Amino acid sequence: MTANAVVNDGNAPTEPAPADSEPLKFVGIAPNPLINEFKDKDRPSGVLIPLKTTQEVRQDHTIVPAYITRAPTKSANDVISSLRALRPEGSANPLPHLRTCAKPSDLPAHIKTQFMNDTPAGRQIHTAKSNWIYIIVGEVKEFSQEVIIQTLTGIEGLQQDIFLHVIPIPLLAPTSQVQAAMWSSQFWPTVYRKNNPLGPHPSMVGRGTEEIKADAPVFMALAHRVALEAKKAGIGEAMGAVVVMRNDTGSHVIGLAGDARWHQEYGMGIPINTMTHCVLRAISMVAQKLVRHERRGAGVEFEHANLDYDAFQDRPLLDIERECFLQEHPNKEGYLCHGLELYVTHEPCVACSMGILHSRMGKVVFSRHMPRTGGLSSDDRPDGGGRGLGLFWRRELNWSLMAWEWERKGVPELPHVDPTTHV
Repeated sequence: MTANAVVNDGNAPTEPAPADSEPLKFVGIAPNPLINEFKDKDRPSGVLIPLKTTQEVRQDHTIVPAYITRAPTKSANDVISSLRALRPEGSANPLPHLRTCAKPSDLPAHIKTQFMNDTPAGRQIHTAKSNWIYIIVGEVKEFSQEVIIQTLTGIEGLQQDIFLHVIPIPLLAPTSQVQAAMWSSQFWPTVYRKNNPLGPHPSMVGRGTEEIKADAPVFMALAHRVALEAKKAGIGEAMGAVVVMRNDTGSHVIGLAGDARWHQEYGMGIPINTMTHCVLRAISMVAQKLVRHERRGAGVEFEHANLDYDAFQDRPLLDIERECFLQEHPNKEGYLCHGLELYVTHEPCVACSMGILHSRMGKVVFSRHMPRTGGLSSDDRPDGGGRGLGLFWRRELNWSLMAWEWERKGVPELPHVDPTTHV
């Protein structure tokens, strides 16, 4: 798949499908000799920390000017209906996170003080038991002041001294109840609807966390095992990746690989070759399993290409890789890594992160944050290294997934990896 595939092709979803209302089914880890030893003893523990998107990290909320008006309570419905008619036909409320109406007592203190001191009418409205209500019209750029005044003048009770004022409002919805309360005190009464305009829906993140948290320690322990074996065998750094498929019969290990950047096949090893990273090797082995099944079904023998130099290094090189590779894929009709889970010892680099997206992975968990070279995290890079890319969830890409950093406990430390190393 080429780099052009990151442009939305109109066929792939822009985000994982929303969680349905059915309860989760926890059936455990499917039996596999590769992981039985980790299941039989006390599992290492850890905490799954959802990654934040680039928008969440930078909180790029936009503040825009908006019109508000006020009317007697008995005329409020007429005002709201008339203002709604000014929007393009069929358009929805563009500011669903802001309350349409607000009592004078519900306004932020500084706005209330301003309106009380502006006119005698304002003082009367704000000092007595008010039968008036404030109504938000919409963004200034969306309405003509003259048209608004003309529209309101025809409503009973508003024939004189039409009130029209401009206030700043947040254009996007709040991402938490705390933020909604803060905006209510600063701008206009705001509602938190338990959604996230800057990233995956909170219910989706919570559901995904519940789904994987019991099994994640086992798969991370397996990733650490293959990482140590890659280092011991001298084929690469201490980095490992495990690919998991989860269905009604359990969670199945279907691919694993260690780093192979130091594998000097035919004396032509290239240590900076991204294709030898553990993530891309694991994805390739999953793909080879699917191709193997297709060829066997067609009566064609499956063989690796006979190359003078294999730039991918995606043949199983370790015993643990061979054992996994010989096992059949539980879903032989699947599309590469669609909806699968990836557990990796280190945060993948930019190239591997894009490979994860292109393969249509569903979830990624990494154990060690790589702030200088990682591609999934949105955190700004240290030492003037620029902004994090947060590739797991970007609106301009045609796929997104959920990602977590796993703060580990009980898993042995891996050998040191230089922070500038690409994983």
